[in-house]
Amino acid sequence: MSLEVDEDRPSIETTKQLKRQDSLYGDAEKVSRAKHHGSEGSWSQLFQLAFQSVGIIYGDVGTSPLYTLSGTFPDGIKDQDDLLGVLSLILYTLILIPMVKYVFIVLYADDNGDGGTFALYSLISRHAKVRLIPNQQAEDAMVSNYGIEEPSSQLRRAQWLKEKLESSKAAKIGLFTITILGTSMVMGDGTLTPAISVLSAVSGIKEKVPSLTETQIVWISVPILFALFSVQRYGTDKVGYSFAPIITVWFVLIAGIGMYNLAVHEIGVLRAFNPLYIVDYFRRNGKEGWISLGGVILCVTGTEGMFADLGHFNIKAIQISFNTVLFPSVTLCYMGQIAYLRKFPEDVADSFFRSIPAPMFWPTFIVAIFSAIIASQAMLSGAFAILSKALSLGCFPSVQVIHTSKSYEGQVYIPEVNFLMGLASIIVTITFRTTTEIGNAYGICVVTVFSITTHLTTIVMLLVWRKKFIFIFLFYIVFSFIELIYLSSILTKFVQGGYLPFCFSLVLMALMITWHYVHVNKYWYELDHIIPADEVTALLKKHDVRRIPGVGLLYSSLVQGIPPVFLRLVQKIPSVHSVFLFMSIKHLPIPHVAPAERFLFRQVGPREHRMFRCVARYGYCDMLEEPGLFKGFLMERLKMFIQDEAAFETNSATGDSQSCSEGSACPIVHSEEVIDSLVGGYAGNISPDLVEKEKQFIDKEMERGVVYLMGEVNIIAEPKSSTVKKIVVDYIYTFLRNNLTDGEKVLAIPKDELLKVGITYEI
Repeated sequence: MSLEVDEDRPSIETTKQLKRQDSLYGDAEKVSRAKHHGSEGSWSQLFQLAFQSVGIIYGDVGTSPLYTLSGTFPDGIKDQDDLLGVLSLILYTLILIPMVKYVFIVLYADDNGDGGTFALYSLISRHAKVRLIPNQQAEDAMVSNYGIEEPSSQLRRAQWLKEKLESSKAAKIGLFTITILGTSMVMGDGTLTPAISVLSAVSGIKEKVPSLTETQIVWISVPILFALFSVQRYGTDKVGYSFAPIITVWFVLIAGIGMYNLAVHEIGVLRAFNPLYIVDYFRRNGKEGWISLGGVILCVTGTEGMFADLGHFNIKAIQISFNTVLFPSVTLCYMGQIAYLRKFPEDVADSFFRSIPAPMFWPTFIVAIFSAIIASQAMLSGAFAILSKALSLGCFPSVQVIHTSKSYEGQVYIPEVNFLMGLASIIVTITFRTTTEIGNAYGICVVTVFSITTHLTTIVMLLVWRKKFIFIFLFYIVFSFIELIYLSSILTKFVQGGYLPFCFSLVLMALMITWHYVHVNKYWYELDHIIPADEVTALLKKHDVRRIPGVGLLYSSLVQGIPPVFLRLVQKIPSVHSVFLFMSIKHLPIPHVAPAERFLFRQVGPREHRMFRCVARYGYCDMLEEPGLFKGFLMERLKMFIQDEAAFETNSATGDSQSCSEGSACPIVHSEEVIDSLVGGYAGNISPDLVEKEKQFIDKEMERGVVYLMGEVNIIAEPKSSTVKKIVVDYIYTFLRNNLTDGEKVLAIPKDELLKVGITYEI
């Protein structure tokens, strides 16, 4: 297409293609690929991040020496050589799982700097259409940090896997199921971490006050747990700087105590680095040695936190802090405990506190209490963050997510979930009373999350990284085998507390699956009953709809077509606001959407109707703007859209441009000069005064008020549905919807600006 340019106007290259730019912000194409936190910067900034990471992500694994050995030897030590075998197992478990698997492999499976189970799922979702809700749009891939490369024709394996995932409903359901299973297990971690960490730390006081009973220890722990969950609403702002010094002191203390015990008791335990001691241990103990692995695995509790909290740091920072602080300190602590137990094997139930030199006991005990609280705090914060991501996928009931920090975007608080987790943690502490049985439950959560991460990372390797098959094969076989052995061991303790996370996860998964099942079916129902955009004019005339002052925003999950609730609105109240937008809040499978790429606009019906489709796109880590700010952004971008549309509509008179209406794809302009020339000069034939009047009209209607319209959707099962479906839809889903936060509260919509339209869907 060529443009005839007036000699007096700015020149434009006649060979330049003019593409539509109505869907995104005017400056959308300026957005550069976002860098995650700390990905660029000096060495000083890198070490600063590494220091902060010590406080946020290592509290759990750093306090594991409090309870690992007591969980490994619940019946005491039968042979002193078993101590070297167990120490060798602990050392190589720490080397293989946290260090090799996570620090040097899994951390690189980040999603634009974000980590965790949902980050892996979203990464897979971008490269293959595996999500169960069909709301993908071509424009989604244009977002600057979407970061997708189509598998090349030479890499048949990646293409084959992509086709299989997209064509198999079973594969989609399977991926979704293991993702929410991982979420359920992380929630289990969030419940059990406070219980086992606080209880094991408080138990140390028995060394100085031996008259305390087990019951009294429990009742000392309960107020600490209550206080821990009570202060969650204040958030953990500046958490890195607040917690890092305490955890650093803890690591210095346990490393120093470990070196002291090595020097005083037996430095010869260092020979446990020889893996032959593991072989001798299993040969000597057989089945009992295999069962003891359920205690050994507790040495790596909290490892998943390194990946889940990646978004606050970066890979190098975590690699530095793990290899220079965590690993040396924790290994020295374990070696010191083993050296102590070689002389005092009868103290295995309280080996950590008994191995502390007398002058250091009270400082270590106090720091241990704080470290246990920090470990719990970090795990809870991570659990809230992961659950907030689950909300973006529509697989968890609507709950209020409160962002507690302006500095740390991942720091969120969910009141309803915090109450339930706190109650469950206190009940677990009172019921199980000892760290041994809680440890049995804890181990199952830990290993299950490890296994899920292994499977999802393998898919990422095949589909996204496209590494050599031998590398992928070795990764999957080695770590799946290790995790299977540990899981088979911990399952032998199913009756002794291991059933707890299964029961917890089954309940949570049932709720999540129920919600997501109805959510997906609701979307399909609306999609099957949409009103075609080209019928809007006829619909308005048929019901004699009059236009009333103000701006109306009708919320719907649909990203195309007119939702059926609009028909109900004009049937019952035949009036529509002078400026009317069909709004959709959509979460893309990426952590963040740049504000400049937030809104996607379409014209609905003739221009004189002033009706538009708008999709507001967010990443799963993005927080929604407060209503006033949102309205301002929305109207500014709407006026920009109208201006650009007018420019293109004038140009369409030459037959070179298409109209941008509901259902049409509108590519992005890649030449700002062309747009500026059209709007500022060459497009003078379209009467800029009319465009300005249109923008002023929107401002005027905005001043008259904005009304949010939402469908009050009552969902019931079809009469011919099975009994199970009726129970799920009519009772379980309805109970959740009626007893949890309403949609307008989640969106923070002012009550005096809200209008609900009742409608019933039979699915």
